[in-house]
Amino acid sequence: MPCKFLQIHSLTSFAASLLNRDDAGFAKRMPFGGAVRTRISSQCLKRHWRMYDGENALRSINAPESIRSRESFERYVVEPLVADGVSVDVARAATEKIVSKLLGSEAKKERIERKAGKKKNVEDTGPGPSDDKVRTPQVTVLGRPELDYLCQLAREAVREAGGKAERIDVVIDTKMKSEKFRKNIQALKPGSLEAGLGAALFGRMVTGDILARTDASIHVAHAITVHSQMTESDYFSAIDDLVREEGQQESGHINASELTSGLFYGYVVVDVNGLVANLGGDSQLAGDVVQKLVRMIPTVSPGAKRGSTAPYAYSHLLLVESGNAQPRTFQNAFLDAVRTNGSVIDNAYDALAEHIAELDAMYGKAQERAHSGLRTRNRFEGAMTVAELADWSRQRVVA
Repeated sequence: MPCKFLQIHSLTSFAASLLNRDDAGFAKRMPFGGAVRTRISSQCLKRHWRMYDGENALRSINAPESIRSRESFERYVVEPLVADGVSVDVARAATEKIVSKLLGSEAKKERIERKAGKKKNVEDTGPGPSDDKVRTPQVTVLGRPELDYLCQLAREAVREAGGKAERIDVVIDTKMKSEKFRKNIQALKPGSLEAGLGAALFGRMVTGDILARTDASIHVAHAITVHSQMTESDYFSAIDDLVREEGQQESGHINASELTSGLFYGYVVVDVNGLVANLGGDSQLAGDVVQKLVRMIPTVSPGAKRGSTAPYAYSHLLLVESGNAQPRTFQNAFLDAVRTNGSVIDNAYDALAEHIAELDAMYGKAQERAHSGLRTRNRFEGAMTVAELADWSRQRVVA
């Protein structure tokens, strides 16, 4: 049967790792149900899924990519213009004007400050990119088709301005007020995939009134442990090999960092109608996205300190629900922290199965369910492999 929402629940265990750090270098955490839990932020999870480049990667889908950067306009507008023989000053003048028109007051403010020389040079505080580069006030999410179109717009403006920087503003103002520009911009609205696959899945926020905002069609919760935080301070030293060869016992470096272990509950909701709409009405493409997402969630690990902790793990449980009712998390199965004496995974499975049964008894069962798991012992319905579960999920979306 077709569905409006696909809900993906997972349980994944990591040992001796530091998956997601805060600004002080400690593991991110979150109080929940009277106990502090270790946390992996949704931003961290989404970035690893976006950047994954192996089997079943989102990048393998035949769709335009989204570029997330402050320097997108420098890379995809200024640099192609310079390669065409346009002077750097003229290319940047044209690009800055387009940025200020597209992204509104903050971009205009930055452009004025740059021209007045009031913007602090990042080189004053240490190594960094030259402040001559065109950068947006914040990271922007733009599709390659959008950037290619804006590069062509700048190229035409430079040609019509005779390559003179002082005429660029007037020419671009005229072009961006034209009927042709309005028609072309309409083609960049949500559903055209011009903002790229990343924006279609995880959304984008724009501050101007020309480019369109895209609402996320895939909603990702912060993953937190089902039990209280388990943490240890890891004391370590770096040995100086040459000094040791001379018989000295000193170390080249001594420090400590935090390591944690835990069983994490993850939760993802796919707004199927929103996903299909963001993909231009292509339900087959939406099915491909979901199929790859279900394969990635249990197998693509986030993680800092990879070189020293190898934080790679596959999920113990992947449970998928298909239905039309409003989504609801199973996080509350672990509102009372799972006991860590005995088998943590069995305790978590029992708490989850009991919570699902009680929700069904209270509200009625409104979803189809299927799962893939280790040692689940018939606690959950619809057992299958991860590949079969991905195909099962795809069928619900395509329908």
